[in-house]
Amino acid sequence: MNKDIDLDYLNEKRRERCEKLFEEKDLEYPEILDNGSYLVDSKGNRIGTKGDYNAKKIMDKLIKEGCWDKNPRPRYESDNTPAYTLSLNNVAHFTYDINKGESPLITLRPIAIKKSIGEILWIYQDASCNLDLLRDKYGVTWWDEWDLKDENGNNKRNIGSTYGNIINEYKQMKNLLENIKKNPDGRRHIIDMWQLREFEKPHGLKPCAYSNVWNVRHGRDGEDYLDMKLIQRSSDFMVAGCINQMQYLALMKMVARDCNLKPGTFTWEVENIQIYDRHITQAIEQLNREPVNCEPYLQLNTEVNNFYDVNVDDFKVENYPREYIKVKNKQQKFDKGI
Repeated sequence: MNKDIDLDYLNEKRRERCEKLFEEKDLEYPEILDNGSYLVDSKGNRIGTKGDYNAKKIMDKLIKEGCWDKNPRPRYESDNTPAYTLSLNNVAHFTYDINKGESPLITLRPIAIKKSIGEILWIYQDASCNLDLLRDKYGVTWWDEWDLKDENGNNKRNIGSTYGNIINEYKQMKNLLENIKKNPDGRRHIIDMWQLREFEKPHGLKPCAYSNVWNVRHGRDGEDYLDMKLIQRSSDFMVAGCINQMQYLALMKMVARDCNLKPGTFTWEVENIQIYDRHITQAIEQLNREPVNCEPYLQLNTEVNNFYDVNVDDFKVENYPREYIKVKNKQQKFDKGI
């Protein structure tokens, strides 16, 4: 086992629940070889995507340095026990130059993003918190756990004053598109869903990916680029880290297209990034996996220019051998904390 891994510390929550403890062999994985931007093999040849590199580096750091929380809000869906996490603050800051082919998509497990892009359209395009719309239009049901109740205890099929309702209330998407077009050199192109006044009203989960900042860059190559940073307060990395990045890359491409700009750099900044205690095994498994060589690209239908005309089927992931990845690096199951 890596000498920097504290076996006794990682067993702390398992010991509390009288679960089978990790042994040294359970936490073994090879040294991570990289060139500062990508993973490399023993001969120095690049392997995998930039997303694979960032994923392995952050999992390694969380296993070696992550700290247990004491009173977690989430509980495991399977048995309602506290869902503890190993977490770190302000260590996740990943940037991808989309114009140079860099991608957050990983090959350490197969990733499907169609439904997650639907969720982004529900928030920013539909500007809705209606769960029936989310289910019927996009096939997404994972928000149902945060469904509000009426005075009789019946489900309202709505998550209340959060996410899409805040986008709608403050016309944030409409204003963003108009302001980038009118004043591309402005430095105030910001969407912010952390609105305390709205949280005084009934609502489900407060926004995790709560803010994004947009800037136009006039490149030295004569092209005009749109750069975007997503700021996320919390990330359940094993389950949703890659998916969240791909969602907002899709949003960035939609805005760039509507504003007649080229997608530039996409940055993902997470204030608290975590691995659930029951996901450590999956993290070790991914740290032992060899990524697949490919250069995936999220393609937006070239015939669609208006932000509000884009639909889920207008997105395709090119150069991503998902069927091969499903065999080489099989999908994993995660005990869900809600």
